[in-house]
Parts: sequence; C-alpha cells; structure tokens
Amino acid sequence: MRLVRLLSVALLLGFAALPSSRAQGVSPYSVTVPVPDTTDAQRNDAFATALSQVLARVAGGQDLRDKAGYDDALKNAAALVRHFQYARAAAGMSLQVDFEPGAVRHLVGTLGVTGSVGAKPPVLLMVRGSDGQLLDKAALGGLASAAAARGYDVAYADPAHAPEAAKVDAADPDALAAINQQYHTGLVLLGSLHGGNADWTLVSGGKAQHWTDKAATEDALLANAGNGMVDRIGRQLNVIGATVSDEKLWIGGLNNAMDYAGLLNVLGADPSVRGVATLGAENDGMLIEVKSAMPADALAANLAASGRLIRAPAHPGTDASLRWLH
Repeated sequence: MRLVRLLSVALLLGFAALPSSRAQGVSPYSVTVPVPDTTDAQRNDAFATALSQVLARVAGGQDLRDKAGYDDALKNAAALVRHFQYARAAAGMSLQVDFEPGAVRHLVGTLGVTGSVGAKPPVLLMVRGSDGQLLDKAALGGLASAAAARGYDVAYADPAHAPEAAKVDAADPDALAAINQQYHTGLVLLGSLHGGNADWTLVSGGKAQHWTDKAATEDALLANAGNGMVDRIGRQLNVIGATVSDEKLWIGGLNNAMDYAGLLNVLGADPSVRGVATLGAENDGMLIEVKSAMPADALAANLAASGRLIRAPAHPGTDASLRWLH
C-alpha cells in the first residue's frame, strides 16, 4: 500500500520533474533584458546588466555595488553564462540569460556576502577550551568572522544538551541525525584547544576530516580554523563539473506528500542538479534518477549537508542512498 501511495504522490506533484519554477527555467539565475541588436558589444552589456540583477537577488536585495571586485565581475559576466537566447519583444529584441548557479553563489561569497538564495547550511561549532568546556559565541567570534567572510554562517551547540563529541567525531549516523533534526545542518566542526595547539574534526556530508594546527595566539588558531573549515567544505562539496551524468539515488523515510515535496525543494536548490525523474518506490523509499554535474558520492554529501537528509546504508542498484529527516 505504501508503494502505491508514494507513486501516487509522485504523480500528483509532478512525476519526473523538479518543482514547476525550476522545470520551466524560472529561477533567480535567469534574467531577460532588452537589447537593441545582436552585436558582441551589446550582448556583453546585456550580460553585465543581467548579472547585476542576479547578484542582487542571490544576495537578498543587498547593494553590492561598493564591494571590491564587483565592477570586475560585471566586466567578466560572460564567463558565468550557462545559456543565452535572443527573442522578439514588443519593443524590439530581448536576450534571456541563464547563469551558472554555483558560479554565481561562489562570486557572491567572494564579494563578502552570504547569499539568501539556496543558502548554505550553518556549521555547528563544538569547540572546547583548555579547561574542557565548550566555548561560547563570544569566545568563538574570530572563527565565526573568518567563516562569515567566506560565505558561511555558524551555529553554537547548547552546552546543556551538547551532542556526544566522540560519536560526532566518528560520524555516527544516529548522532548526525540528531544534529540534523535539532540544528538543521549536516556540517559540524569539533575543536579542542590546548595551549598554542588545536585538534580539529570537520564532519561534512557524513564524513569526518581531521587536522591539527598551531599558532602564536588563540585568536590566530580560531581564525585559521574558520578558513581551514571553509577550504575543506569547498573541496568536498563544491565539485561541480562540466559534464552532466545520470545518478540513481535511493531516498528512504518518505512518508507522505509533504516529505516528497520537501525532497524536490532540496534537490531544486542544489546548483548541480539539472533534472529529476522518479523511477519507483517501495515501502517508505523512492528510487530517483538525478541529472547532476556532480558524481553520486559528492552529490549525496552535498544533500546530506543540507540538514534535511542523512547518508544511509547502500541500497541495491543505486549509486548512493540517503534518508529523509523529519
């Protein structure tokens, strides 16, 4: 019976489709601007105008014109264009421009602004000082500032109900599921400061990365950690390629239409996803095929970092498995 219900949900919400705005190409990264002709000069001017509008959208309406690098970005707008098309308009001609979402979001981050469209999940900070106690927001200001400058927000663990560090360090699925549900993220930074040294563990997409650092001051250690954390997240998650491939994903934990709609929203917000097809369902799970500019493992890690999904045991005949969190 669950199989029938899930397949019915897929049909009702748009079988083999992303949410309608994405499927029709109406996105924050698509703009139509008027042009007087099809010359290279006018096309480049139109690209710049279109990019300025997209940047404002992705930055949540913030004025970026005074940001260092903004003018240069507009001059090189063509490098971010994924597709463009001329059309007849009532007043002459228009040019529809579609920009690469991942490249635009990266650009907004380099301009020192945290974007609001397809925003990254926060990184949960669990950093202990030399006395073994969790450091609070004030003490971790240098780390948070370094992360914010690179486009990442942070969250702080509640000392009274902090997750068990050893389980998080081991990327224990139950511990990560609890963090996902409480803090809505799949990104966690564990730290232990002792003198001029620090041990760090970044849990990203269900996998743990470990490193150590030393610095003359605690402030320097924390700033280094913020930058090192963002670098490692970027290397693991921001691996969008030039080719698109079909990846089969098994998603468990889908109990109703709201779960399925939520899954489509998460997929639609991922800049590497180009399309989704529903292939089948069994019990509370669904087999989907995703056209993605990421390999399956990187795509699953990206989706797990969203805070709504967690990595799951392998399912036969799929490239990766995840479970929807409620």
